[in-house]
Amino acid sequence: MPQPLVIGLMGGMSWESSAEYYRIINQTVRDRLGGLRSARCLMWSFDFGEVEALQHAGRWEDAAALLADVARRLERGGADFFLICTNTMHRVAEEVQAAVQIPLLHIADATAARVKTQGIRRVGLLGTAFTMEQDFYKGRLRRSGLEVLVPDAEDRAAVHRVIYHELVQGRVEPASRDAYRAVIARLAGRGAEAVILGCTEIMLLIGPDDSPVPIFDTTRIHAEAAVERALSGHRHAG
Repeated sequence: MPQPLVIGLMGGMSWESSAEYYRIINQTVRDRLGGLRSARCLMWSFDFGEVEALQHAGRWEDAAALLADVARRLERGGADFFLICTNTMHRVAEEVQAAVQIPLLHIADATAARVKTQGIRRVGLLGTAFTMEQDFYKGRLRRSGLEVLVPDAEDRAAVHRVIYHELVQGRVEPASRDAYRAVIARLAGRGAEAVILGCTEIMLLIGPDDSPVPIFDTTRIHAEAAVERALSGHRHAG
């Protein structure tokens, strides 16, 4: 087989989930190739406090410039393609991709592809308020052929609060798990055939046993898609 490609990882948003990316990618390579094999990868880890401040101030142009600078660093470092290891910051994916020649493996594309292999077309989406309310993520899923449901305003606020006040700080609270279970149940009651965990930290809180319908963990899906591309040896593989 060809030499595996070098995966560029834009992490630290937050490091709690970026650590999971690193673990999943390397475990998957070992499972696929055996022995002492692991991934060829580069990771840049942000100070998430800086990124979060830009998010909540609505300074998306400044955030895009920050990520574009890191994309160029990964490209110069030898990455063959790269991942933004978070759902929310795909809000600036087009601007970041435009800054480099190496391709971005978009998390929504990888997720939509996995969902559609299961014959599912109507999904619930959990994530930050930015991801649930703005079109950059929902729109991309819809263009892939999925119908997307999001929680009501009160549930969206609760989901967002748990992410920023607990999960990105490494706190996993039983009461928050119960709250998320209730949100997921309400989405299923509205007709969601599955639920996308559209924030890379949610997998720290919610697993398959917490949902009456299938869940799709974007962290694992994105990481596994990166391995597939790396092992294919083709920079622009689908």
